[in-house]
Amino acid sequence: MAGGRWGPLLTALLVARVAAAAAAAEGGPEQAALPEERSWVRPMTASNWTLVMEGEWMLKFYAPWCPSCQQTDSEWETFAKNGEILQISVGKVDVTQEPGLSGRFFVTTLPAFFHAKDGIFRRYRGPGVYEDLQNYILEKKWQSVEPLTGWKSPASLTMSGMAGLFSISGKIWHLHNYFTVTLGIPAWCSYVFFVMATLIFGLFLGLVLVVISECFYLPFPKHLSEHTEQTRKSEEAHKAEQPQDAEEEKDDSNEEENKDSLVDDEEEKEDLADEDEVEEDEEEDGSVALAEEERNDAQDQGPLREAQEEGEAEPKEDLPEPPGAAHTEVAEDTLRQRKSQHAAKGPQV
Repeated sequence: MAGGRWGPLLTALLVARVAAAAAAAEGGPEQAALPEERSWVRPMTASNWTLVMEGEWMLKFYAPWCPSCQQTDSEWETFAKNGEILQISVGKVDVTQEPGLSGRFFVTTLPAFFHAKDGIFRRYRGPGVYEDLQNYILEKKWQSVEPLTGWKSPASLTMSGMAGLFSISGKIWHLHNYFTVTLGIPAWCSYVFFVMATLIFGLFLGLVLVVISECFYLPFPKHLSEHTEQTRKSEEAHKAEQPQDAEEEKDDSNEEENKDSLVDDEEEKEDLADEDEVEEDEEEDGSVALAEEERNDAQDQGPLREAQEEGEAEPKEDLPEPPGAAHTEVAEDTLRQRKSQHAAKGPQV
């Protein structure tokens, strides 16, 4: 009974299988399913990227939506097939799936190619053509390229932090797509959500930092705090006294300048008084000398006047002029000259 119940079902399955095999045979080899060709390019992820630190590698960063990346796929696959001959490993990184690696290598353009030799990385800026790639390895053109050393190296701590930031940004982008595409939420609602999340995360991080600082903060002992307070007060008092001292010094300097100016004025007055006294003495001496000279002149003129009076009293005769007359005229001229000189000296004194 069991055999009668399962018999028709088994017969139907056998007939269907035979029909499918017959159809495949009639369609020929073109319609038969071909096995998928094995790819020689090794996909690199955040978990296995450290393999490039050993040996010689060539890496390609691409995106499925990038047309330039798609144009170099066949050339890159050919280059990977000959990797065993060139003694090099070939890998690729999908930046849409591995944003952390794109941040670690700081990829800003696509496609991007990198050469790695024993942990030393260099950027390949040539075309993604098989012949150029092959010559780059065989002729060791990578030796003339400046390596990425220091903080630029993908293995450095700085680039590890950059990889973390890119990973976070990639997760945020996937979450945004989940909100807007899968759940159908408007884009502005997604933006508001991320803004609020950023603010809340910042406040939480600040609170954590405050708690950590309070845990590791060691208060000063009481006597040290009192000493610090006294020092602070003394410094404030000293700062307050400095302007007063400066004003006092300024006032003292002004007083000294005033005293010096007064002393100079008094000395000038004394000098002027001494000069006046000298001038008065000189005038007195000049007047005394003038009086004496006039007195002497008067005494000299006495005999001459008497002689003149006697000459006038005698009758005039037609006699030659005596020689004393010429002497008298010379004497009178001399007296006049002296008087004029004295008169000229008097105003000058």
